[in-house]
Amino acid sequence: MYTSILSATMQGIRAIPVQVEVDVSPGLPGFSMVGTVNSQVREAQDRVRTALHNLEIPVPPRRITINLSPADVPKAGTGFDLPITAAILESLGQLPKGGLESVMVTGEVGLDGQIKKVRGVLAMVEEARKSGCQGCIVPWENRREAQMIQGIRSVGVRNLGEFMRTVRERTWEHPEKEREKMEIAPEITADFREIKGQTAAKRGALLAAAGFHNILLMGPPGSGKTMVAKRIPGLLPALSHEEAMEITSIYSVAGLLSSKVPWVSNRPFRSPHHTISPQALAGGGKIPMPGEITLAHKGVLFLDELPEMKRETLEILRQPLEDGEIYIARVGGRYSFPAEFLLVGAMNPCPCGYYPDRNRCDCGEHEIKRYQQRISQAFLDRMDICVTTNAATYGEFRGEIPDSDSIQWSTENMRKEVERARLIQKERLKESGICYNSQIPPGEISTYCKTSEEAEKMLQGAFEKLHLSGRACNRILRVARTAADLAGKEQIEEEEIAEAIGYRSFDKHSWK
Repeated sequence: MYTSILSATMQGIRAIPVQVEVDVSPGLPGFSMVGTVNSQVREAQDRVRTALHNLEIPVPPRRITINLSPADVPKAGTGFDLPITAAILESLGQLPKGGLESVMVTGEVGLDGQIKKVRGVLAMVEEARKSGCQGCIVPWENRREAQMIQGIRSVGVRNLGEFMRTVRERTWEHPEKEREKMEIAPEITADFREIKGQTAAKRGALLAAAGFHNILLMGPPGSGKTMVAKRIPGLLPALSHEEAMEITSIYSVAGLLSSKVPWVSNRPFRSPHHTISPQALAGGGKIPMPGEITLAHKGVLFLDELPEMKRETLEILRQPLEDGEIYIARVGGRYSFPAEFLLVGAMNPCPCGYYPDRNRCDCGEHEIKRYQQRISQAFLDRMDICVTTNAATYGEFRGEIPDSDSIQWSTENMRKEVERARLIQKERLKESGICYNSQIPPGEISTYCKTSEEAEKMLQGAFEKLHLSGRACNRILRVARTAADLAGKEQIEEEEIAEAIGYRSFDKHSWK
């Protein structure tokens, strides 16, 4: 016998439809599964057989062959349990023949017949909609996640008995109740007003958020680097519906969605420990899963103690910082994950952290140089803004600053400036398909980053004197463009170029 039920396997964030075929024929009793399946999928035969036995559904002693097509696509995960069970039930006459034609089915089957949640349901349902499926049957715990996709009816089931009733009654064809709407609201975060002093760091954070520029903070312990980094997400505009759906798909594939609130409504803030492995940062495994850089998509990736990280781990970031996505090649195929994030790095200037204060720092010049050179020039070139954070004075620490300064550097006021600058960028870049100044391609820098004659001369002088790379020069122009947007200027002036050049102070030439 034969049945056709669509399930899915994940290839990056995209789901690939998989057709389940079953043949029950006379011969030596056995249960075989073909179609490039891993151990999780192969173990489904034991879970399915035991579940049917416990539900008192007899499985005749015949040869059962399951084929998952296309055969050349690697299959992984427990989501194939329910489609395999459905195929067997249909072949045994327990379900109407053809009742699941063009229906997407996924779910893990427990030994008692309970249907358990699986990962990646959002991407599966979206692919089912694109493939023209009539409906979707998913685990009950995944139902709210599946129902977020418009244009296709999704039904949640708790156990095999409920699943069989759903198939017989074709519940996915019934009129559905009003769908639950995704609530997107800015997350309430700590306020920049709580940071004492650090005007330069606040200005750098404002520019970073306005143009989605990468920022590096360098200063002694306790100078506020982490406080600044954790407050940057509060400056970013609220997610659009499309962005929220994209991020939610990523978290669905990673299995990080909550069953209570099955969507991501705020921009991610990921802060992995400096001992993180390259695979955990980029994503990996035989069938790769999203890493930290993908989980930070459309949000902030904060890397503290940069020099303490393994060099090969940091170097992985170079390609996704340029392309906005990460490519992972495996024997079974090539996987692509989105990785468009704002990188915030923090580091001490030396092993003890207090250089150049020689009253507190006793590190030798060789130690300092070796510590700073743990970060390559190629990596530094990809940082748009570099800011030094100095220890706050006693007066700043005790709050002895003018109220006007406190209000100016509040998160609420800074966010308004960011939103105004973002609107200017959106209007300017609407024909290019990009959203932020940091994404302007090198070939279009001259089009979108027009400079005055004085600004051009200053940039030329810095290029020649500081031996800047072409990449660094382009990043100076992008940051200057954002500074001009914040100032409401159409053209980049000398002032903006001078500020942007000042943010290149952490390039290697300044450490020698």
